Amino acid sequence: MSVDADLEVWLRLSLLPGLGHQSLRKLLVALGTPANILAASHRELSSIVGEKLAISIRNGGADPASWSAVGSWLDDPANHIITLADATYPQALLQIPDPPPLIYVKGRLDLLNRPGFAIVGSRNATAQGLANAEAFAAALSNAGLTIISGLALGVDAAAHRGGLDGSSSTIAVVGTGLDTVYPARNRDLAHRIAAHGTLISEFSLGTPGLAANFPRRNRLICGLSQGCLVVEAAISSGSLITARLATDQGREVFAIPGSIHSPLAKGCHALIKQGAKLVESAQDVLEELGLLQPVRPVAEAALDATNDHPLLVHIGFDPVDVDTLQQRCGFAIGALNTALTDLELAGLIEALPGGRWQRLS
Repeated sequence: MSVDADLEVWLRLSLLPGLGHQSLRKLLVALGTPANILAASHRELSSIVGEKLAISIRNGGADPASWSAVGSWLDDPANHIITLADATYPQALLQIPDPPPLIYVKGRLDLLNRPGFAIVGSRNATAQGLANAEAFAAALSNAGLTIISGLALGVDAAAHRGGLDGSSSTIAVVGTGLDTVYPARNRDLAHRIAAHGTLISEFSLGTPGLAANFPRRNRLICGLSQGCLVVEAAISSGSLITARLATDQGREVFAIPGSIHSPLAKGCHALIKQGAKLVESAQDVLEELGLLQPVRPVAEAALDATNDHPLLVHIGFDPVDVDTLQQRCGFAIGALNTALTDLELAGLIEALPGGRWQRLS
């Protein structure tokens, strides 16, 4: 595919060696459009970005050979490049101090401007931490929030899986070019997200997984979100950087507490001491964001004000799997899953590892 004229102008600048996003934003603020930048005088350009970059821009920007791979990548109808001038550019990113001038997108464009919620945490999470991340993500996705994370191992991957299981899917913001999957162990998950959710990167194709890129990625994770939940994190975890960025951007920060003896709870406890909201259920998040909706009725019985739903009797306070629960209550599997989601959002039951459920007091 040939790159259209409007996008070509953006690529000439964004792919110019040495011209970072910050400098490009300065040029856009001063001169308005990429076309104006390319047409500007050497004197105008050098006053903004210095002599060396001014010479490169006056020479026409990046060599067309540097964006030849982009045309091939865009042959796939699932692939897109969205610039600040596009109506589909995520409006949430326009609220942060340093939105990327353009983003590479693979998958669903409709998710870019839907309400989002970030879930992050340790790459070396415990089994309970992974289960919590996936359960919170699924419940919040079913409540209308697209789950956003960074495709890392551990909590990120669990959050993406939960988001995919819910109705509002997931967005993965990555620190590489979108022609690379990092880490490679998440290749299958990345393919699932590309098919049913969205992958986003501000980095050009071919960019490897450099350590310096991931803090930049983190600002987009929370920038796309209404709030950020930290599931498990050591005191030195990069997830705390994401939480700090979320605070700086005016986003709500949430944390799940853990054992005082667990190193992976130390970061969450530190956030709570600093003002993050302690959460024990998806309902806590929805209440804080003002998104809690009345529990929708199920076919078998309505949940009344006394929380006397018949399914609660069958669940009990001991963990029970779905197959056993279906035998006890006789609900059709579709109605049962709907009821379980309703009761979890109401804060009456919780999901446990292994597909089990337990009633809360």
